Parts: sequence; C-alpha cells; structure tokens
Amino acid sequence: MSHANISIFVPHLGCPHQCSFCNQRHITGCTTIPNAKTVHDAVKIATSSKNYITSNAEIAFFGGSFTAIDRNYMCELLEAACEHIKNKSVAGIRVSTRPDCIDESVLTLLKKYGVTSIELGAQSMCDRVLSANNRGHVAEDVVNASKLIKDFGFSLGLQMMTGLYKSSKEEDLYTADKIIELCPDTVRIYPTITLKDTYLERLYLSGDYVPPSLDDAVMLAAIIEDKFEKHSINVIRIGLHSIEEDSYVAGPWHPAFRELCESFKYRIEFDTLLVSGKNYNIYVNPSDVSKTIGQNRSNIDYFNSKNIKLKIIQDNSINKSQYRIEEVN
Repeated sequence: MSHANISIFVPHLGCPHQCSFCNQRHITGCTTIPNAKTVHDAVKIATSSKNYITSNAEIAFFGGSFTAIDRNYMCELLEAACEHIKNKSVAGIRVSTRPDCIDESVLTLLKKYGVTSIELGAQSMCDRVLSANNRGHVAEDVVNASKLIKDFGFSLGLQMMTGLYKSSKEEDLYTADKIIELCPDTVRIYPTITLKDTYLERLYLSGDYVPPSLDDAVMLAAIIEDKFEKHSINVIRIGLHSIEEDSYVAGPWHPAFRELCESFKYRIEFDTLLVSGKNYNIYVNPSDVSKTIGQNRSNIDYFNSKNIKLKIIQDNSINKSQYRIEEVN
C-alpha cells in the first residue's frame, strides 16, 4: 500500500540559511502562510475522496524548517493537525526540518502533538559540499539528529540531493552509503535543479556550476535507489513534485523522473541477462510495460543496438516490478 500525504506547505519560514539551490516559492508555487483553518480545510478535501484510506494518511508539514518556526505558530498548526488524529481522520503527522533544528525538547513537544514521522533534509553527507551550498550544518548534525529521532520512537525520513554544487558522483554515492548506515525508514532523492533567484543560478550563469545531464542524473538516481531498496529502505520520492514553469533555469528536470529511473534499472538488469544475437519475449505486469520499454522506446532501441531483439508482453500473472524472460527463435 502506497503512502499518502495531506501536504501543508509552510514556505521558507524558520530557515536560518539561504541554501544555494533553494527558492521555496518556485518549488511549491505557495506564497500564502497556512494556519489552523488551512489544515482543517486540507483534511476535509482529502477525506472526501472515495480513494482516501485513513490508515495510510499523514498530515505533512513541508516547505520550511518546521521545528525552527515561531513556537506558538508551530503549536497552532500542530494542535489543528492533532484534532484529526484524535477523531481518527488521519493516522499521523509528518514534519520536515533541518538536522540542526532537532533536540530533546523539540522532540518531546512533537511527540505530545502526535507527530509520527520526521524527515531531515540531509542533502549531502560531505561537509565540503554542505559548506559550498550554504547549508549551515555539518554531516555530524545529520547523524546526531537521526539517532535522537529514532531513540524517541519517530519514523525517520532522510532527504538527499544529487548533483549539488561542488559535489560529484562519488560523493553522492558516499552520501547514499552514509544514509544507509543511519537506517532511515524512508528516503527521498532529489536531483538538483537550478531555479531563478538562487545563488545556484548565479553560479550557473557565471559558469562555476555545470549541472548534470538528464541521462546522467537518471542513471545515478537509479543506482542510488537500488542501493536503498537492497537495504529495505522505502524510497518514497525521486525528483521534485513540481516547479513553476517560468522558474526553471537548468538541470535534470523531468515530470516523470522516477519512471525514467525505473526504466533504466530494467536496462541495467537485462544487460546482465541477455545475449547478443538472440531474441527474447519479456513478460511483465501491465503496469510495468511503459517502464520496461523505456521512454520513446529507449530500452528497445538500446538492446537493438546490441543486436538483441525484445518483445514486451503484458501478463497479469506477473507481480509488479517482476518479469519473466523467454528466449525465442
């Protein structure tokens, strides 16, 4: 069963630093400040959906450093959210914050209001990269905050970014490995996108920052996703939800970024199993057909270039993400 959020955006409130890549308005399109009524209205809309499942839903406060905002304002939002836990409209509350804005007093307060999940914007586990992107914290803050969150019994989520200024493929893979050591329950992988009105935009325009290509970003995210999945860590998002159309400057933005990653993972796996000069039928669940074929038939064309002919066949008896390969004459 997939996870569902009733998302409340708290745009750039509480953040003590202006990170190189960050312009929350362009990411969320949100400029208004939410209040208790916003929370109640969002829950009302969500619960009116015929597909709504209470056991699968959390009210999620995203967009800013939630535990760094004004304490009274934070409590106003939490009190509103907590009402819906008490009346069993939602299963829990999820908040997103910075690793250096977590301590025992904050966690005690969050526990009081029924918060169940805390996500930390780790972004990188390399201090040099964190400093270059004006994060204002070090990797050890992520380690300490993660341990404290788990000790208090919260579900831990960690967010990482690939392709940051001054980072490299090797450092991004290192970040993934260090995150695995922290044993989070969930992770998000965000390829860096250059947005207007950010420090990263200035670096890009000056030539100091060169963003990765879409293909390179997809390949790296697919490798990292595979790492997390092999350690039973749930990857709940790959790529930004959305950005404003006029905010994009550069970088590997694609509205179906995760599907591109899933498609590339099929290519990697088939590459180890298929033999040049032979033909194959590959049976997959109907929901996986487009991923297996690849966008614009990219996987079919790739294997054609290696003298391997593929035919992708729908089979309802195959579970999602599984397949069966049959060699044909």
